[in-house]
Amino acid sequence: MSVVGRVGMALWYLFLTADILAAPSSQKWEEQKGQDFIIYYRDVPQDFVDTVMASAEEDFRSVTANLGISRYQGWSWDKRAVIYVYRDEEDYVQNAGQAGWSHGAALVQSKVIKTYPSAHGFFDSMLPHELGHIIFREFVGMYADVPLWFEEGVAMYQEKAKRFGSDRAVRQAVEKGQFIPLTALTDMRLYNDTDENTVQLFYAEAASVVYFLITELGEQHFHQFCRELKENTRFEDALQKTYLRIKSVEDLNKMWLAHIRGD
Repeated sequence: MSVVGRVGMALWYLFLTADILAAPSSQKWEEQKGQDFIIYYRDVPQDFVDTVMASAEEDFRSVTANLGISRYQGWSWDKRAVIYVYRDEEDYVQNAGQAGWSHGAALVQSKVIKTYPSAHGFFDSMLPHELGHIIFREFVGMYADVPLWFEEGVAMYQEKAKRFGSDRAVRQAVEKGQFIPLTALTDMRLYNDTDENTVQLFYAEAASVVYFLITELGEQHFHQFCRELKENTRFEDALQKTYLRIKSVEDLNKMWLAHIRGD
């Protein structure tokens, strides 16, 4: 997704909104139901819809496993998530009320994703990323104490390309003296006029530090950390309770930075 798209995603998250779970009555939609999803679509090939359903179900299993909630009961029947697939970008912009650069939009509280077939990175990026947001927030709660960078890092971890390429970007920022410490990253907010390089670095660092927590400090610890957040434990308190060597965000920053530098 483009940098502007990422900014839009961050802005969307800062203003959680509700949405309807049924297709708009004024529009003609076809419907396909699966175990965990309902897809509404129009003028979209059936084989594409079938692929969306299969990919969404696979991503659902992957995201819940990454978060350590594989026994999660899911969204069966009345709890299913909804995906609207508009016929094209023009239809998406005009009738979904979204900006063309967004490629996809997720509404966490109502478990709704809106997109269109030619959206950039539909299967590799957009779909797993948006599901990452929805599943993470439904698990830990809408009001859990979670910094934006951690939220975005969890979502980006679901995108394999972003997951594996983030360390290089952060390492380059360190070498150029552009690295943003986690304490500063925690206070950051992204807006449409935020400098492009800053936005790119924000997302690279978010993906990198979550990848570090999972791969270097252990999946089981990360799963426990998410469960602490679910219990409404403050973010730093959850770090302390889960990771014996981490007493604060500053401690996490030091360990992560040492990893990036190869110390």
